[in-house]
Amino acid sequence: RLSARLGCELLLKREDLQPVYSFKLRGAYNKIAQLSEEQRARGVIAASAGNHAQGVALAGAKLGIAAWIVMPRTTPSIKVESVRAFGGRAILHGDSFDEAAAHACELADSRGMTMVHPYDDPDVIAGQGTIAKEIFEQHTGRPIDVMFVCVGGGGLLAGIAAWTRRLSPTTRIVAVEPDDSNCMGAAIAADERVALPQVGLFADGVAVRQAGEETFRIARALVDECITVTADEICAATRDVFYDHRALPEPAGALAVAGAKRWVLDHGAQGLTICAIVSGANVSFDRLRHIAERAELGDASEALLAVTIPEAPGSFRRFLRDLGKHGITEFNYRYAGSGAAHIFVGVKLAEGRAEAVKLVEDLRTKGYPVVDLSGDEIAKVHIRYMVGGRAPGLNDERLIRLEFPERPGALLNFLSRLGDRWNISLFHYRNHGAAYGRVLVGVQVPDARHPDFARALDAVGYPWWDESANPAYAMFVGTQDL
Repeated sequence: RLSARLGCELLLKREDLQPVYSFKLRGAYNKIAQLSEEQRARGVIAASAGNHAQGVALAGAKLGIAAWIVMPRTTPSIKVESVRAFGGRAILHGDSFDEAAAHACELADSRGMTMVHPYDDPDVIAGQGTIAKEIFEQHTGRPIDVMFVCVGGGGLLAGIAAWTRRLSPTTRIVAVEPDDSNCMGAAIAADERVALPQVGLFADGVAVRQAGEETFRIARALVDECITVTADEICAATRDVFYDHRALPEPAGALAVAGAKRWVLDHGAQGLTICAIVSGANVSFDRLRHIAERAELGDASEALLAVTIPEAPGSFRRFLRDLGKHGITEFNYRYAGSGAAHIFVGVKLAEGRAEAVKLVEDLRTKGYPVVDLSGDEIAKVHIRYMVGGRAPGLNDERLIRLEFPERPGALLNFLSRLGDRWNISLFHYRNHGAAYGRVLVGVQVPDARHPDFARALDAVGYPWWDESANPAYAMFVGTQDL
């Protein structure tokens, strides 16, 4: 189905069908298989809360080598039990990955164990690259024109690039990253490794601040192009894989498919044969709700609109009549006083963004104030659940969006460091099954004290954004009219 929509032949390499539901087993196994007898006797160790942990555990079990995995105490129990089921020893330490990794290094030094890095190791890179070896062994049709590979630290990309350049030199290699975690693209653009100040965590399997040293060296020489996609586009790609194969890749697993769709939209691919790596399927069940909500937006098959209508009987009926024959996917409203009513409405689209632009123009022509919120993160994550009228008398309210680590004590840490100088007037949080939760907080802050407030937020240590001027807030939560 997706090939027909894109006008090309799209091949998917299904690494989600591995025993650990991820490609990570390849690199871990290849690294451990190269060890000397003395190294094997001491065992291997890794720090991971994700797919690498399961790969090391199973590889160790298959090769008869003790495998220890240090995981943060906040790691979901399903991942801890998976490591143990594959034969690894799960050691829970610290509340963050950095604390777990530091402890793993201490154990490796004190016990003489071999550290198995998730990506920045030549043997790991070579193992991940066997994916490309298999692709060119299995594909007997016309040559593959473009290969799309997801990128975190770069082990998968470097391995596939090395094998592809040897086996199919004419194949174009495209690296795909989330637009908020593009450490490899930034490094190649700067011609040196760079550390991102922060990374988005929706595609947690590729949420890496800095590309590996060896992976960057290889990618800089062999990769043709780096592109980015949004979280919504990743959700749409997940839905596409499900429709075609009834499989549910994790966000990082669908990343290359999203990149293939984006590249075809930008460049066209009529008659080409392209290949995308479905890299894994270790998705949290809780996250499926979020993926389903955002898939329509990722394919531009839904528009989210903020519309002002008269607060009078019959207004909703007239609005639907003026809207025309469009399916309503969502409608949120609460009485907020006489005069004007602010509604949050989702509209089904058949022709993508062009249809949304025309719809907004038509509504404005008919006298409706409209704001298209389809690309507005605060509207998609928070406001759609909070439409409930405006609070009078809060002219000094600032609306702050933060990313909280999903661990016990995170909220208490925020409140303690913020102090008692400001009154919290709004709080909205929704768990999406990610490592970080997204929180919307309203705080009363007189403008004259705003610099002090910003410094206090910086001291908390969580990424934050001031959304006080966001039109969605102004209409549905704040004190301003559109």
